[in-house]
Amino acid sequence: MMRIVVDDLSGPRIAAFLDEHVRQMRAITPLESKHALDLDGLRRPEVTFWSVLDGDEVAGCGAIRRLDAGHAELKSMRTAPERKRSGIASLLLGHIIAEAERMGFARLSLETSAADFFLPARKLYEKFGFVYCEPFADYRPDSNSVFMTREL
Repeated sequence: MMRIVVDDLSGPRIAAFLDEHVRQMRAITPLESKHALDLDGLRRPEVTFWSVLDGDEVAGCGAIRRLDAGHAELKSMRTAPERKRSGIASLLLGHIIAEAERMGFARLSLETSAADFFLPARKLYEKFGFVYCEPFADYRPDSNSVFMTREL
C-alpha cells in the first residue's frame, strides 16, 4: 500500500534516495544552475518534506520551502527511476498542493531545469496548473532554468 508521509529525513533509505537525486542533478545540470537542496538544506525549519512509501521502499519525494507567509517553493520532487510514469509524481504533487493550501499559502512556485530530460516534469507541472513566470525569491535569470508558479 502506497502512502505519503511527512519525513524527518533521519532514515538511511531517504538519505540514499536524496543522495542519488543530488548526484543525478549534478550530472545533468551545470553546477552554477543546480538548486537541489541537500539533506541539511531540506532539514531547515521552513521546509516540509514528504516521502512516498510503497511498503518500506521510497518511491518518491517532494518538499515545500516557505518563502514568506503567502508563498512557498516546491523542492526536491523525485520519483524512483524504476517507477517513472507510474502516477507517483501526480499523486505526490496533488498532495503537496493540497497541503500548501491547508498551510495557508496563496502561491506555489518552482524552479526546474530547461534541459530536455526535465520535459516530462514541466508537462506534469503544466497539467497541475503551473504557468511559466519570471525568477522569484533569490533566483536570477538563467538559461538553464525554467520558473513556474501557481495560485492556490
